[in-house]
Amino acid sequence: MSFRAMAVIAAVLGIAPAIPAQAETGQLRIELNKFEETEDSGCRAFFLFRNETGLTLTGFEMSLAILDRDGVIDRLLTIDAAPLPTARTTLKLFEIPEIRCSAISEILLHDLPSCQPQNAPEMDCFPLLELVSRTDAAIVN
Repeated sequence: MSFRAMAVIAAVLGIAPAIPAQAETGQLRIELNKFEETEDSGCRAFFLFRNETGLTLTGFEMSLAILDRDGVIDRLLTIDAAPLPTARTTLKLFEIPEIRCSAISEILLHDLPSCQPQNAPEMDCFPLLELVSRTDAAIVN
């Protein structure tokens, strides 16, 4: 019997049809929390990952473009932030060599080479992302 036929019968009998449950997925908030100058004229970026997706991410890599104050891409970096446990906030520090923090205008998250939930295949995590910056540099995708 089709779902439509069951819905019609349920309506006639005055009962609600059973609707297949769909998994609800929350967001993965990536917050560029602060910058810190390093002794070698580089910049250390502090990221907070708030994983409310309901999925532990055993693989999570971000490909970032670092833009200078003129809006020109200074460099590309790929950083590995895994693992990201579900319902947890994780702090990760990443070094951005040879550029002062004050010279960074924007960080572009242009690719996610890996987004893999535990015991599951790779997935597209872009729809799950919320990007926030507490620094003078924006983080965008």
